[in-house]
Amino acid sequence: MYKSYTVNKNDADQRLDKFLTKTVKALPQSMLYKALRTKKIKVNRKRAEPSQRLQEGDVIELYLKDDFFSEEAKEQSFRVLTPSLNIAYEDENIIICDKRQGLIVHSDDKEEVNTLINHIKAHLYRKGEYDPDAENSFAPALCNRIDRNTGGLVIAAKTASALRFVNEKIKNNEMVKKYVCAVHGVPEKKQDTLRGYLIKFGDENKVTVYDVKPKSGDVKTIITKYRVIAEKNGNALLEVELITGRTHQIRAHMSKIGHPLLGDGKYGVNREEKKQGYKFQALYSRYIRFDFKEDAGEFEYLNGKEITVDLKDIWFVKDFLY
Repeated sequence: MYKSYTVNKNDADQRLDKFLTKTVKALPQSMLYKALRTKKIKVNRKRAEPSQRLQEGDVIELYLKDDFFSEEAKEQSFRVLTPSLNIAYEDENIIICDKRQGLIVHSDDKEEVNTLINHIKAHLYRKGEYDPDAENSFAPALCNRIDRNTGGLVIAAKTASALRFVNEKIKNNEMVKKYVCAVHGVPEKKQDTLRGYLIKFGDENKVTVYDVKPKSGDVKTIITKYRVIAEKNGNALLEVELITGRTHQIRAHMSKIGHPLLGDGKYGVNREEKKQGYKFQALYSRYIRFDFKEDAGEFEYLNGKEITVDLKDIWFVKDFLY
């Protein structure tokens, strides 16, 4: 079978093998590289290398069996959704949503349709900003994630260039992220910078924090800053700034110092809090600031921009303030 793809703006500037992996999902990696070696995949009618960077307008030709194109149907689940989003900020490149607690960000084995990314795709599809039939390899994607039972700000990119840019800024710690949480007890220090080492155990979807660096395992350094905002009934409301962003970092780090989050049954005991209405851990991604270290070109307009969720709109804050 012969099939061709014309590289569009969202496909450009990525490796050929990465493009093919995302676009022809049924094609095994071994067959992909063999097809490139034997010239069954060409770019602009010429032999192509796996690492070749694609340019807008390039034509990719594939001479492969029909079987490899059998799974090309576009993901349609978002089309059945009526988008339900609390949009904190939106422009032509990104959208930042205030995710409600209990909503999963990506599909899993229990939920495939009602996810944050599908609601975002549905929103953009209805606005005419996302046409899956016009895309080869790109779909709107999340730049950061938070747990199902954590609420707050999540960034999604509308274009491939925005996705690469924001991901790079997050990786380089050029974004400030602050959370609000409620914890058992009141930390002795009203503000502190915690340092430690984290290992994730995949089978349990749980992490462990150590004061001394373990000699084995996939060890990640973590840095967590906090300050006490308010105290009530022997518990505390904290603002937490993530210097590093690791899985369950805030939950595990606060538990490590003896102050697990209210409502958190994984890193604490939440039986009593459930009776008080704490169905989820008391954790909310409240603040994002773009803090670029150098000129950001077409995205420089984002530098210094702050997105904030009002404290009064966070469900557990009322137990400490107002």
